Amino acid sequence: MVKSDRDTTSMSNEVHVAKGMPSLDMSGKPTSFFEFWPAWVMYFPVLLQSLLLAIRHGSLTLPLIANPRLRLSGMVGVGKSELMSQAEGECHETILSWFDVVVSSDAIKEQIRDLEARMAAKDLFYPIVCKPDIGCRGVGVKLVSNAEELATVIHAYPINSRVIFQKLSDWEPEAGVFYVRQPGDDQGSIISMALKYMPYVVGDGALTLRQLIERDPRAGELKHLYLQRHRSELNRVIDRGESYRLIFAASHSRGAIFRDANEHITPALSKRIDQLMQQLPEFYYGRLDIKFRDLDALQAGQDLQIVEINCASAESLHIWDRRANLRQAVGALLYQYRLLFKLGVMNRKKGYRPPSLRELLVAWQQERRLTSHYPETD
Repeated sequence: MVKSDRDTTSMSNEVHVAKGMPSLDMSGKPTSFFEFWPAWVMYFPVLLQSLLLAIRHGSLTLPLIANPRLRLSGMVGVGKSELMSQAEGECHETILSWFDVVVSSDAIKEQIRDLEARMAAKDLFYPIVCKPDIGCRGVGVKLVSNAEELATVIHAYPINSRVIFQKLSDWEPEAGVFYVRQPGDDQGSIISMALKYMPYVVGDGALTLRQLIERDPRAGELKHLYLQRHRSELNRVIDRGESYRLIFAASHSRGAIFRDANEHITPALSKRIDQLMQQLPEFYYGRLDIKFRDLDALQAGQDLQIVEINCASAESLHIWDRRANLRQAVGALLYQYRLLFKLGVMNRKKGYRPPSLRELLVAWQQERRLTSHYPETD
């Protein structure tokens, strides 16, 4: 997927950011030394801590009732639609319009006709975002611009899998906002916020896309993420001044750039997020991926659009800022899982029963099986 957007802020050293986003300092090291380690390495200390907490509290699966009205607290194998369907009032209105379908073996023309009818009923138009209901880290996310692309995309998902179609946000700027509230408390809080920058390369009228990627300090280190995705465009010379966007899905594992934005958390934003999250039944823990007009609007808690809400397995995204050190990153993950156990203990006292480990493993296997068959992420 290729998008060129000239209505943006250009910076020194040809660094390009979306309109509405703060400037992006790319001087110094392009990534932290641990930023793309295998997940199991980063989570090994979390596993050790979880085993100790499980012994102390008599259950390994207590985190799975941190959000007791959501199956497995959304840890794994739980559809995005399950939580979004519970939203009420302004929370429902703030989530970008969506509907979900089960991929069938019916004729493609018939499926497209039905999908476009549902789009019209929801007042949705091309381009539209298509993503699997079950999945994480941006896997299988596609931007669909017309009926022909829709036919190709819907055919790429596994039969009987559930797929979400969602309105494309009005804005590119995006933040990951981590929210926590304890059962019985009147008010929750934001414990982490990060800004998500889309990576671009800027053409000079002489170099090909491949050369621009390979010569960019950060993109060159992550070219395994970009070259395959843009293989049909690699030999194209990018016009002077043209900003070429390398990804659509704002996921760290897909190559998005994250910056710690905790300094931008304001009382107004905290109040607004708390108001929205209290319109989900017994929701206590999760990260909202939010689109916003500009930084001032974000800090004021205005003009927000929720893309999705990630729950028990969500990460505080500020840990993937290249300036974060390993101790800070692991410390944040350990803190999160202590919170999950604490919430689980509190909800168990309210009468909720932790699910079995077998339920968790079955859900994990289901998600792993599905994600192996999703199309390439845009």
